[in-house]
Amino acid sequence: MAQREWVEKDFYKELGVSSDASEQDIKKAYRKLARDLHPDTNPDPAASERFKTVSEAHSVLSDPAKRKEYDETRRLFANGGFGRGRFAGGGGGFGGFGGDGAEFNLNDLFDAAGQTGGANIGDLFGGLFGRGAQQPRPTRPRRGNDLETETELSFLEATKGVAMPLRLTSPAPCTNCHGSGARPGTSPKVCPNCNGSGVVSRNQGAFGFSEPCTECRGSGSIIEHPCDECKGTGVTTRTRTINVRIPPGVENGQRIRLAGQGEAGLRGAPSGDLYVTVHVRPDRVFGRDGDDLTVTVPVSFHELALGTTLSVPTLEGKVGVRVPKGTSDGRILRVRGRGVPKRSGGHGDLLVTVKVAVPPSLEGEAAEALETYAKAERASGFDPRAGWAGA
Repeated sequence: MAQREWVEKDFYKELGVSSDASEQDIKKAYRKLARDLHPDTNPDPAASERFKTVSEAHSVLSDPAKRKEYDETRRLFANGGFGRGRFAGGGGGFGGFGGDGAEFNLNDLFDAAGQTGGANIGDLFGGLFGRGAQQPRPTRPRRGNDLETETELSFLEATKGVAMPLRLTSPAPCTNCHGSGARPGTSPKVCPNCNGSGVVSRNQGAFGFSEPCTECRGSGSIIEHPCDECKGTGVTTRTRTINVRIPPGVENGQRIRLAGQGEAGLRGAPSGDLYVTVHVRPDRVFGRDGDDLTVTVPVSFHELALGTTLSVPTLEGKVGVRVPKGTSDGRILRVRGRGVPKRSGGHGDLLVTVKVAVPPSLEGEAAEALETYAKAERASGFDPRAGWAGA
């Protein structure tokens, strides 16, 4: 969305939150509205339009950088922020609008990051005081909004990577006119009023102004025969399935950006991006610490005391892990290169925690043998609590 459109839209009101709402409050409000208004659950056409408006508001307010820019833009217009400093419209600027020497550049506001919604402000005001010799440029097509969705993966799918289909209902390029907005067999015509520039000039006394063309609404072209499916917009709301490749090692809560898979732009303009938030289900065996894979293995006392080799599961089968003689309960044994795939290449490590499992009851020979061992242990002078708690 172009920054100039922000002045007329109250995204906080659309989501039903205050202007100082936290990121969590904004996300919670959007999720509730999305559930109620989504075309899959609410067939009402009015709900579909409201869903697009709510999604648009969320795409701005959920992004800290966009939200800051949106707040600053609306604050400038609300407070009459052009009364201080000097205008710099890209064509030399206007001086004398204040005494503090500050300069306010309208192109920085409306043309930031190359995403104008209309003509450059220097084109619109370049004719003022006779400085309008440059040729006005036509409006750039408006890029589609970014979209967000969520998916859930098992622990193994997240660590090893997976290809999966995602089903989305959102504005997409019209399949009938292929996004041009014109009926098949026809094409948009150059606007005769502005000759394709998107702006027209007019004189008012000693002043000359350039302004968006009212015939083509600043686009530079006119569709004489609109597409029957999209009514000339080049966009229709439809359900589509896209195949998504989740990379190995994705973490819980991580967002994956799919360029060009968001909302379609009007009349063939570039589509926005799709952001997929991944939720990972816990695994009953494995855990994760960054790029390291963690697992806790039950062992008996004699295995720690006498030493042994354990068969431990990994992401790619089992591996033998040697437990040294005299290993203490809770010790972590590291196996290099058997962990989670790293983005930079290679793998993290496997961290094996050994945990003694105590029999719930002992009878017969096992109990007698343990009694014999206990006597021998005391006779050897071993005291497990020696030096503990001041003893």
